[in-house]
Amino acid sequence: MNLYAMLGRRAEDGRPVRVGLIGAGKFGTMYLSQAARTPGIHVMAIADLDPERARAACARVGGLDPSAATFDAALSQGNTHLTDNSMALVAAGGIDVVIDATGSPAAGIAHALAACEHGKHIVMVNVEADVLAGPLLAERARQAGIVYSLAYGDQPALIHEQVDWARACGLEVIAAGKGTKYLDGYHYVTPDDVWDHYGLTPAQAAAGGMNPQMFNSFLDGTKSAIEMAAVANATGLTPAPDGLAFPACGVHDLPHVMRPAAEGGQLHHKGQVEVISSEERDGRHVTGDLRWGVYVVFEAPSEYVRACFDEYGLVTDVSGNYAAQWKPYHLIGLELGISVASAALRNEPTGSPTGFRGDAVATAKRDLKPGDALDGEGGFTVYGKLMPAAASLAAGGLPIGLAHGVTLKNAVAKDRPVGWADVEIDPNIQAVQVRREMEAMFADPATAAAQ
Repeated sequence: MNLYAMLGRRAEDGRPVRVGLIGAGKFGTMYLSQAARTPGIHVMAIADLDPERARAACARVGGLDPSAATFDAALSQGNTHLTDNSMALVAAGGIDVVIDATGSPAAGIAHALAACEHGKHIVMVNVEADVLAGPLLAERARQAGIVYSLAYGDQPALIHEQVDWARACGLEVIAAGKGTKYLDGYHYVTPDDVWDHYGLTPAQAAAGGMNPQMFNSFLDGTKSAIEMAAVANATGLTPAPDGLAFPACGVHDLPHVMRPAAEGGQLHHKGQVEVISSEERDGRHVTGDLRWGVYVVFEAPSEYVRACFDEYGLVTDVSGNYAAQWKPYHLIGLELGISVASAALRNEPTGSPTGFRGDAVATAKRDLKPGDALDGEGGFTVYGKLMPAAASLAAGGLPIGLAHGVTLKNAVAKDRPVGWADVEIDPNIQAVQVRREMEAMFADPATAAAQ
């Protein structure tokens, strides 16, 4: 790793990497706190629907000067322009890397396409947009000669790094994923009762500025489905046919649990994405949990390598064939500078879709009836379920990223996926058009002909 040295040279030459950040929420603010302290980085502009929120974020983290009246002034004077016009930011001269930290799938798609048009690298913190249309966006970026990158610090990019490490060492990856807290029934939690599961009162959550629907998406399995779909699309690993099982598992049990069921584990197949739970199904806490971290499980290719695993103290299953490595934490925006520097200085992403292998499909939390309005990720009506992309395409599944503000035409039973045919949706919306184009790119010819 020599990114720091490369950034230092850019600083010495007076040619910092100029960054435009879209979205001054938690992730974006955490990035700003470190960007201001990183040589060779200039946050030239921040776009937020509320520029005063961006100004407050700059004041909170320190080290930034959000006083430029224009983009040109920011470019020439080294300070930071604030705007509510994200498209003007993407088009601004001088910016090298655009970060989308909005969390809006439609906005992320629009910003990525604009980055392709204007020749700016794009770091997609917005994993919702990536899972909705990332394989197509990455291909558009390739054609435009720019980098489309997952966001280092968020779990999908960190998982990708571990998978890449194992494969570059000549090791077959058996499973990779992350940890979370999951218990039976979590799929059906709503924003009304989410704080009970976090051990907070609504008043405490409100005092901390915590959004109940966003935090519910972490709990009801939606965020896990989205993130594992992103990992599958970037690494070539694939989901199990039934999606995520959330087996309870501590780090020292990873080689035992994350091996094929035929060998005593809980995997459907080798090369699988899976999320492990920090809680047993009866509510007991798992010893050595990985709630905030990521892991990779790999297999020894020979007797010699099995002996090496033993000699160097790797934790393995009883056969000695399977071993694991893990990272206990992810620091989200504090680590995002790795993606920015990698894109600008190496022309390399920290993970990027290479195919359409996993999808997060809107699935009914309760029996839904015609006329019900879907409220999207973390809401009252649907949760996101991980599905193999081929199965999603064959079923005509509605992606969770488009399941907000649309009305049902048909009844959908609890735990059944919602389909495109079940909703009233405007086909002229850009995000809908892009998603449909991506589906056509990857559709099986027989499936496409039947639809």
